[in-house]
Amino acid sequence: MRDLVSIAAAEVPATRGARRKGLLGRDGIEGAFVIKPCRQVHTVGMKFAIDVAFCDRTGLVVHSATLKPGRLSRLVMRSSLAIEAEAGSFKSWGLAIGDVIEVRS
Repeated sequence: MRDLVSIAAAEVPATRGARRKGLLGRDGIEGAFVIKPCRQVHTVGMKFAIDVAFCDRTGLVVHSATLKPGRLSRLVMRSSLAIEAEAGSFKSWGLAIGDVIEVRS
């Protein structure tokens, strides 16, 4: 297992509606957007590409992908939550499969 990864700014939506809307209508995001629960995401109607990391209930990154607008991710059955960020963010953060992400309020 790799190191615990901290992302300084993460937006966690407070309502189901905010979670559903996600990053739609935005031109970008600083930091990350957390969707819980989540096993699959899409970028239909989005204006920018995203990196997405699917994490199990312990925060272990079990799958990661970069999605261009208009795409659908694969279904990740082990996923408990997804972390979305602008494409290229995970590379600059050093985030990879096997890392553990902790989401704190």
